[in-house]
Amino acid sequence: MSTAELATSYAALILADDGVDITADKLQTLIGAAKVEGVEPIWTSLFAKALEGKDVKDLLLNVGSGGGAAPAAGGAAAAGGEAAAEEKVEEKEEEKEESDDDMGFGLFD
Repeated sequence: MSTAELATSYAALILADDGVDITADKLQTLIGAAKVEGVEPIWTSLFAKALEGKDVKDLLLNVGSGGGAAPAAGGAAAAGGEAAAEEKVEEKEEEKEESDDDMGFGLFD
């Protein structure tokens, strides 16, 4: 991550923490007050547009949630899909172990 991206991210977090609307002008003002040089205005406008109308605190609290809840009727189908995905991951892990055997040496040889 570049300095410009990092500075803009921190500025957005500061504005969100203070409950202030995140705009390109406010981001640029905060970055200027922090004396971070070389941040092009495109970064502040990109961040402002991406976060427009969104609750940044809510986004941070729900990072690992994966989105909204599934409808009740589709819940069983979603669970079946997750089980299939887990099986594929396990198969890939097993393939990696088998490839080590093909090399002709083991961990304690």
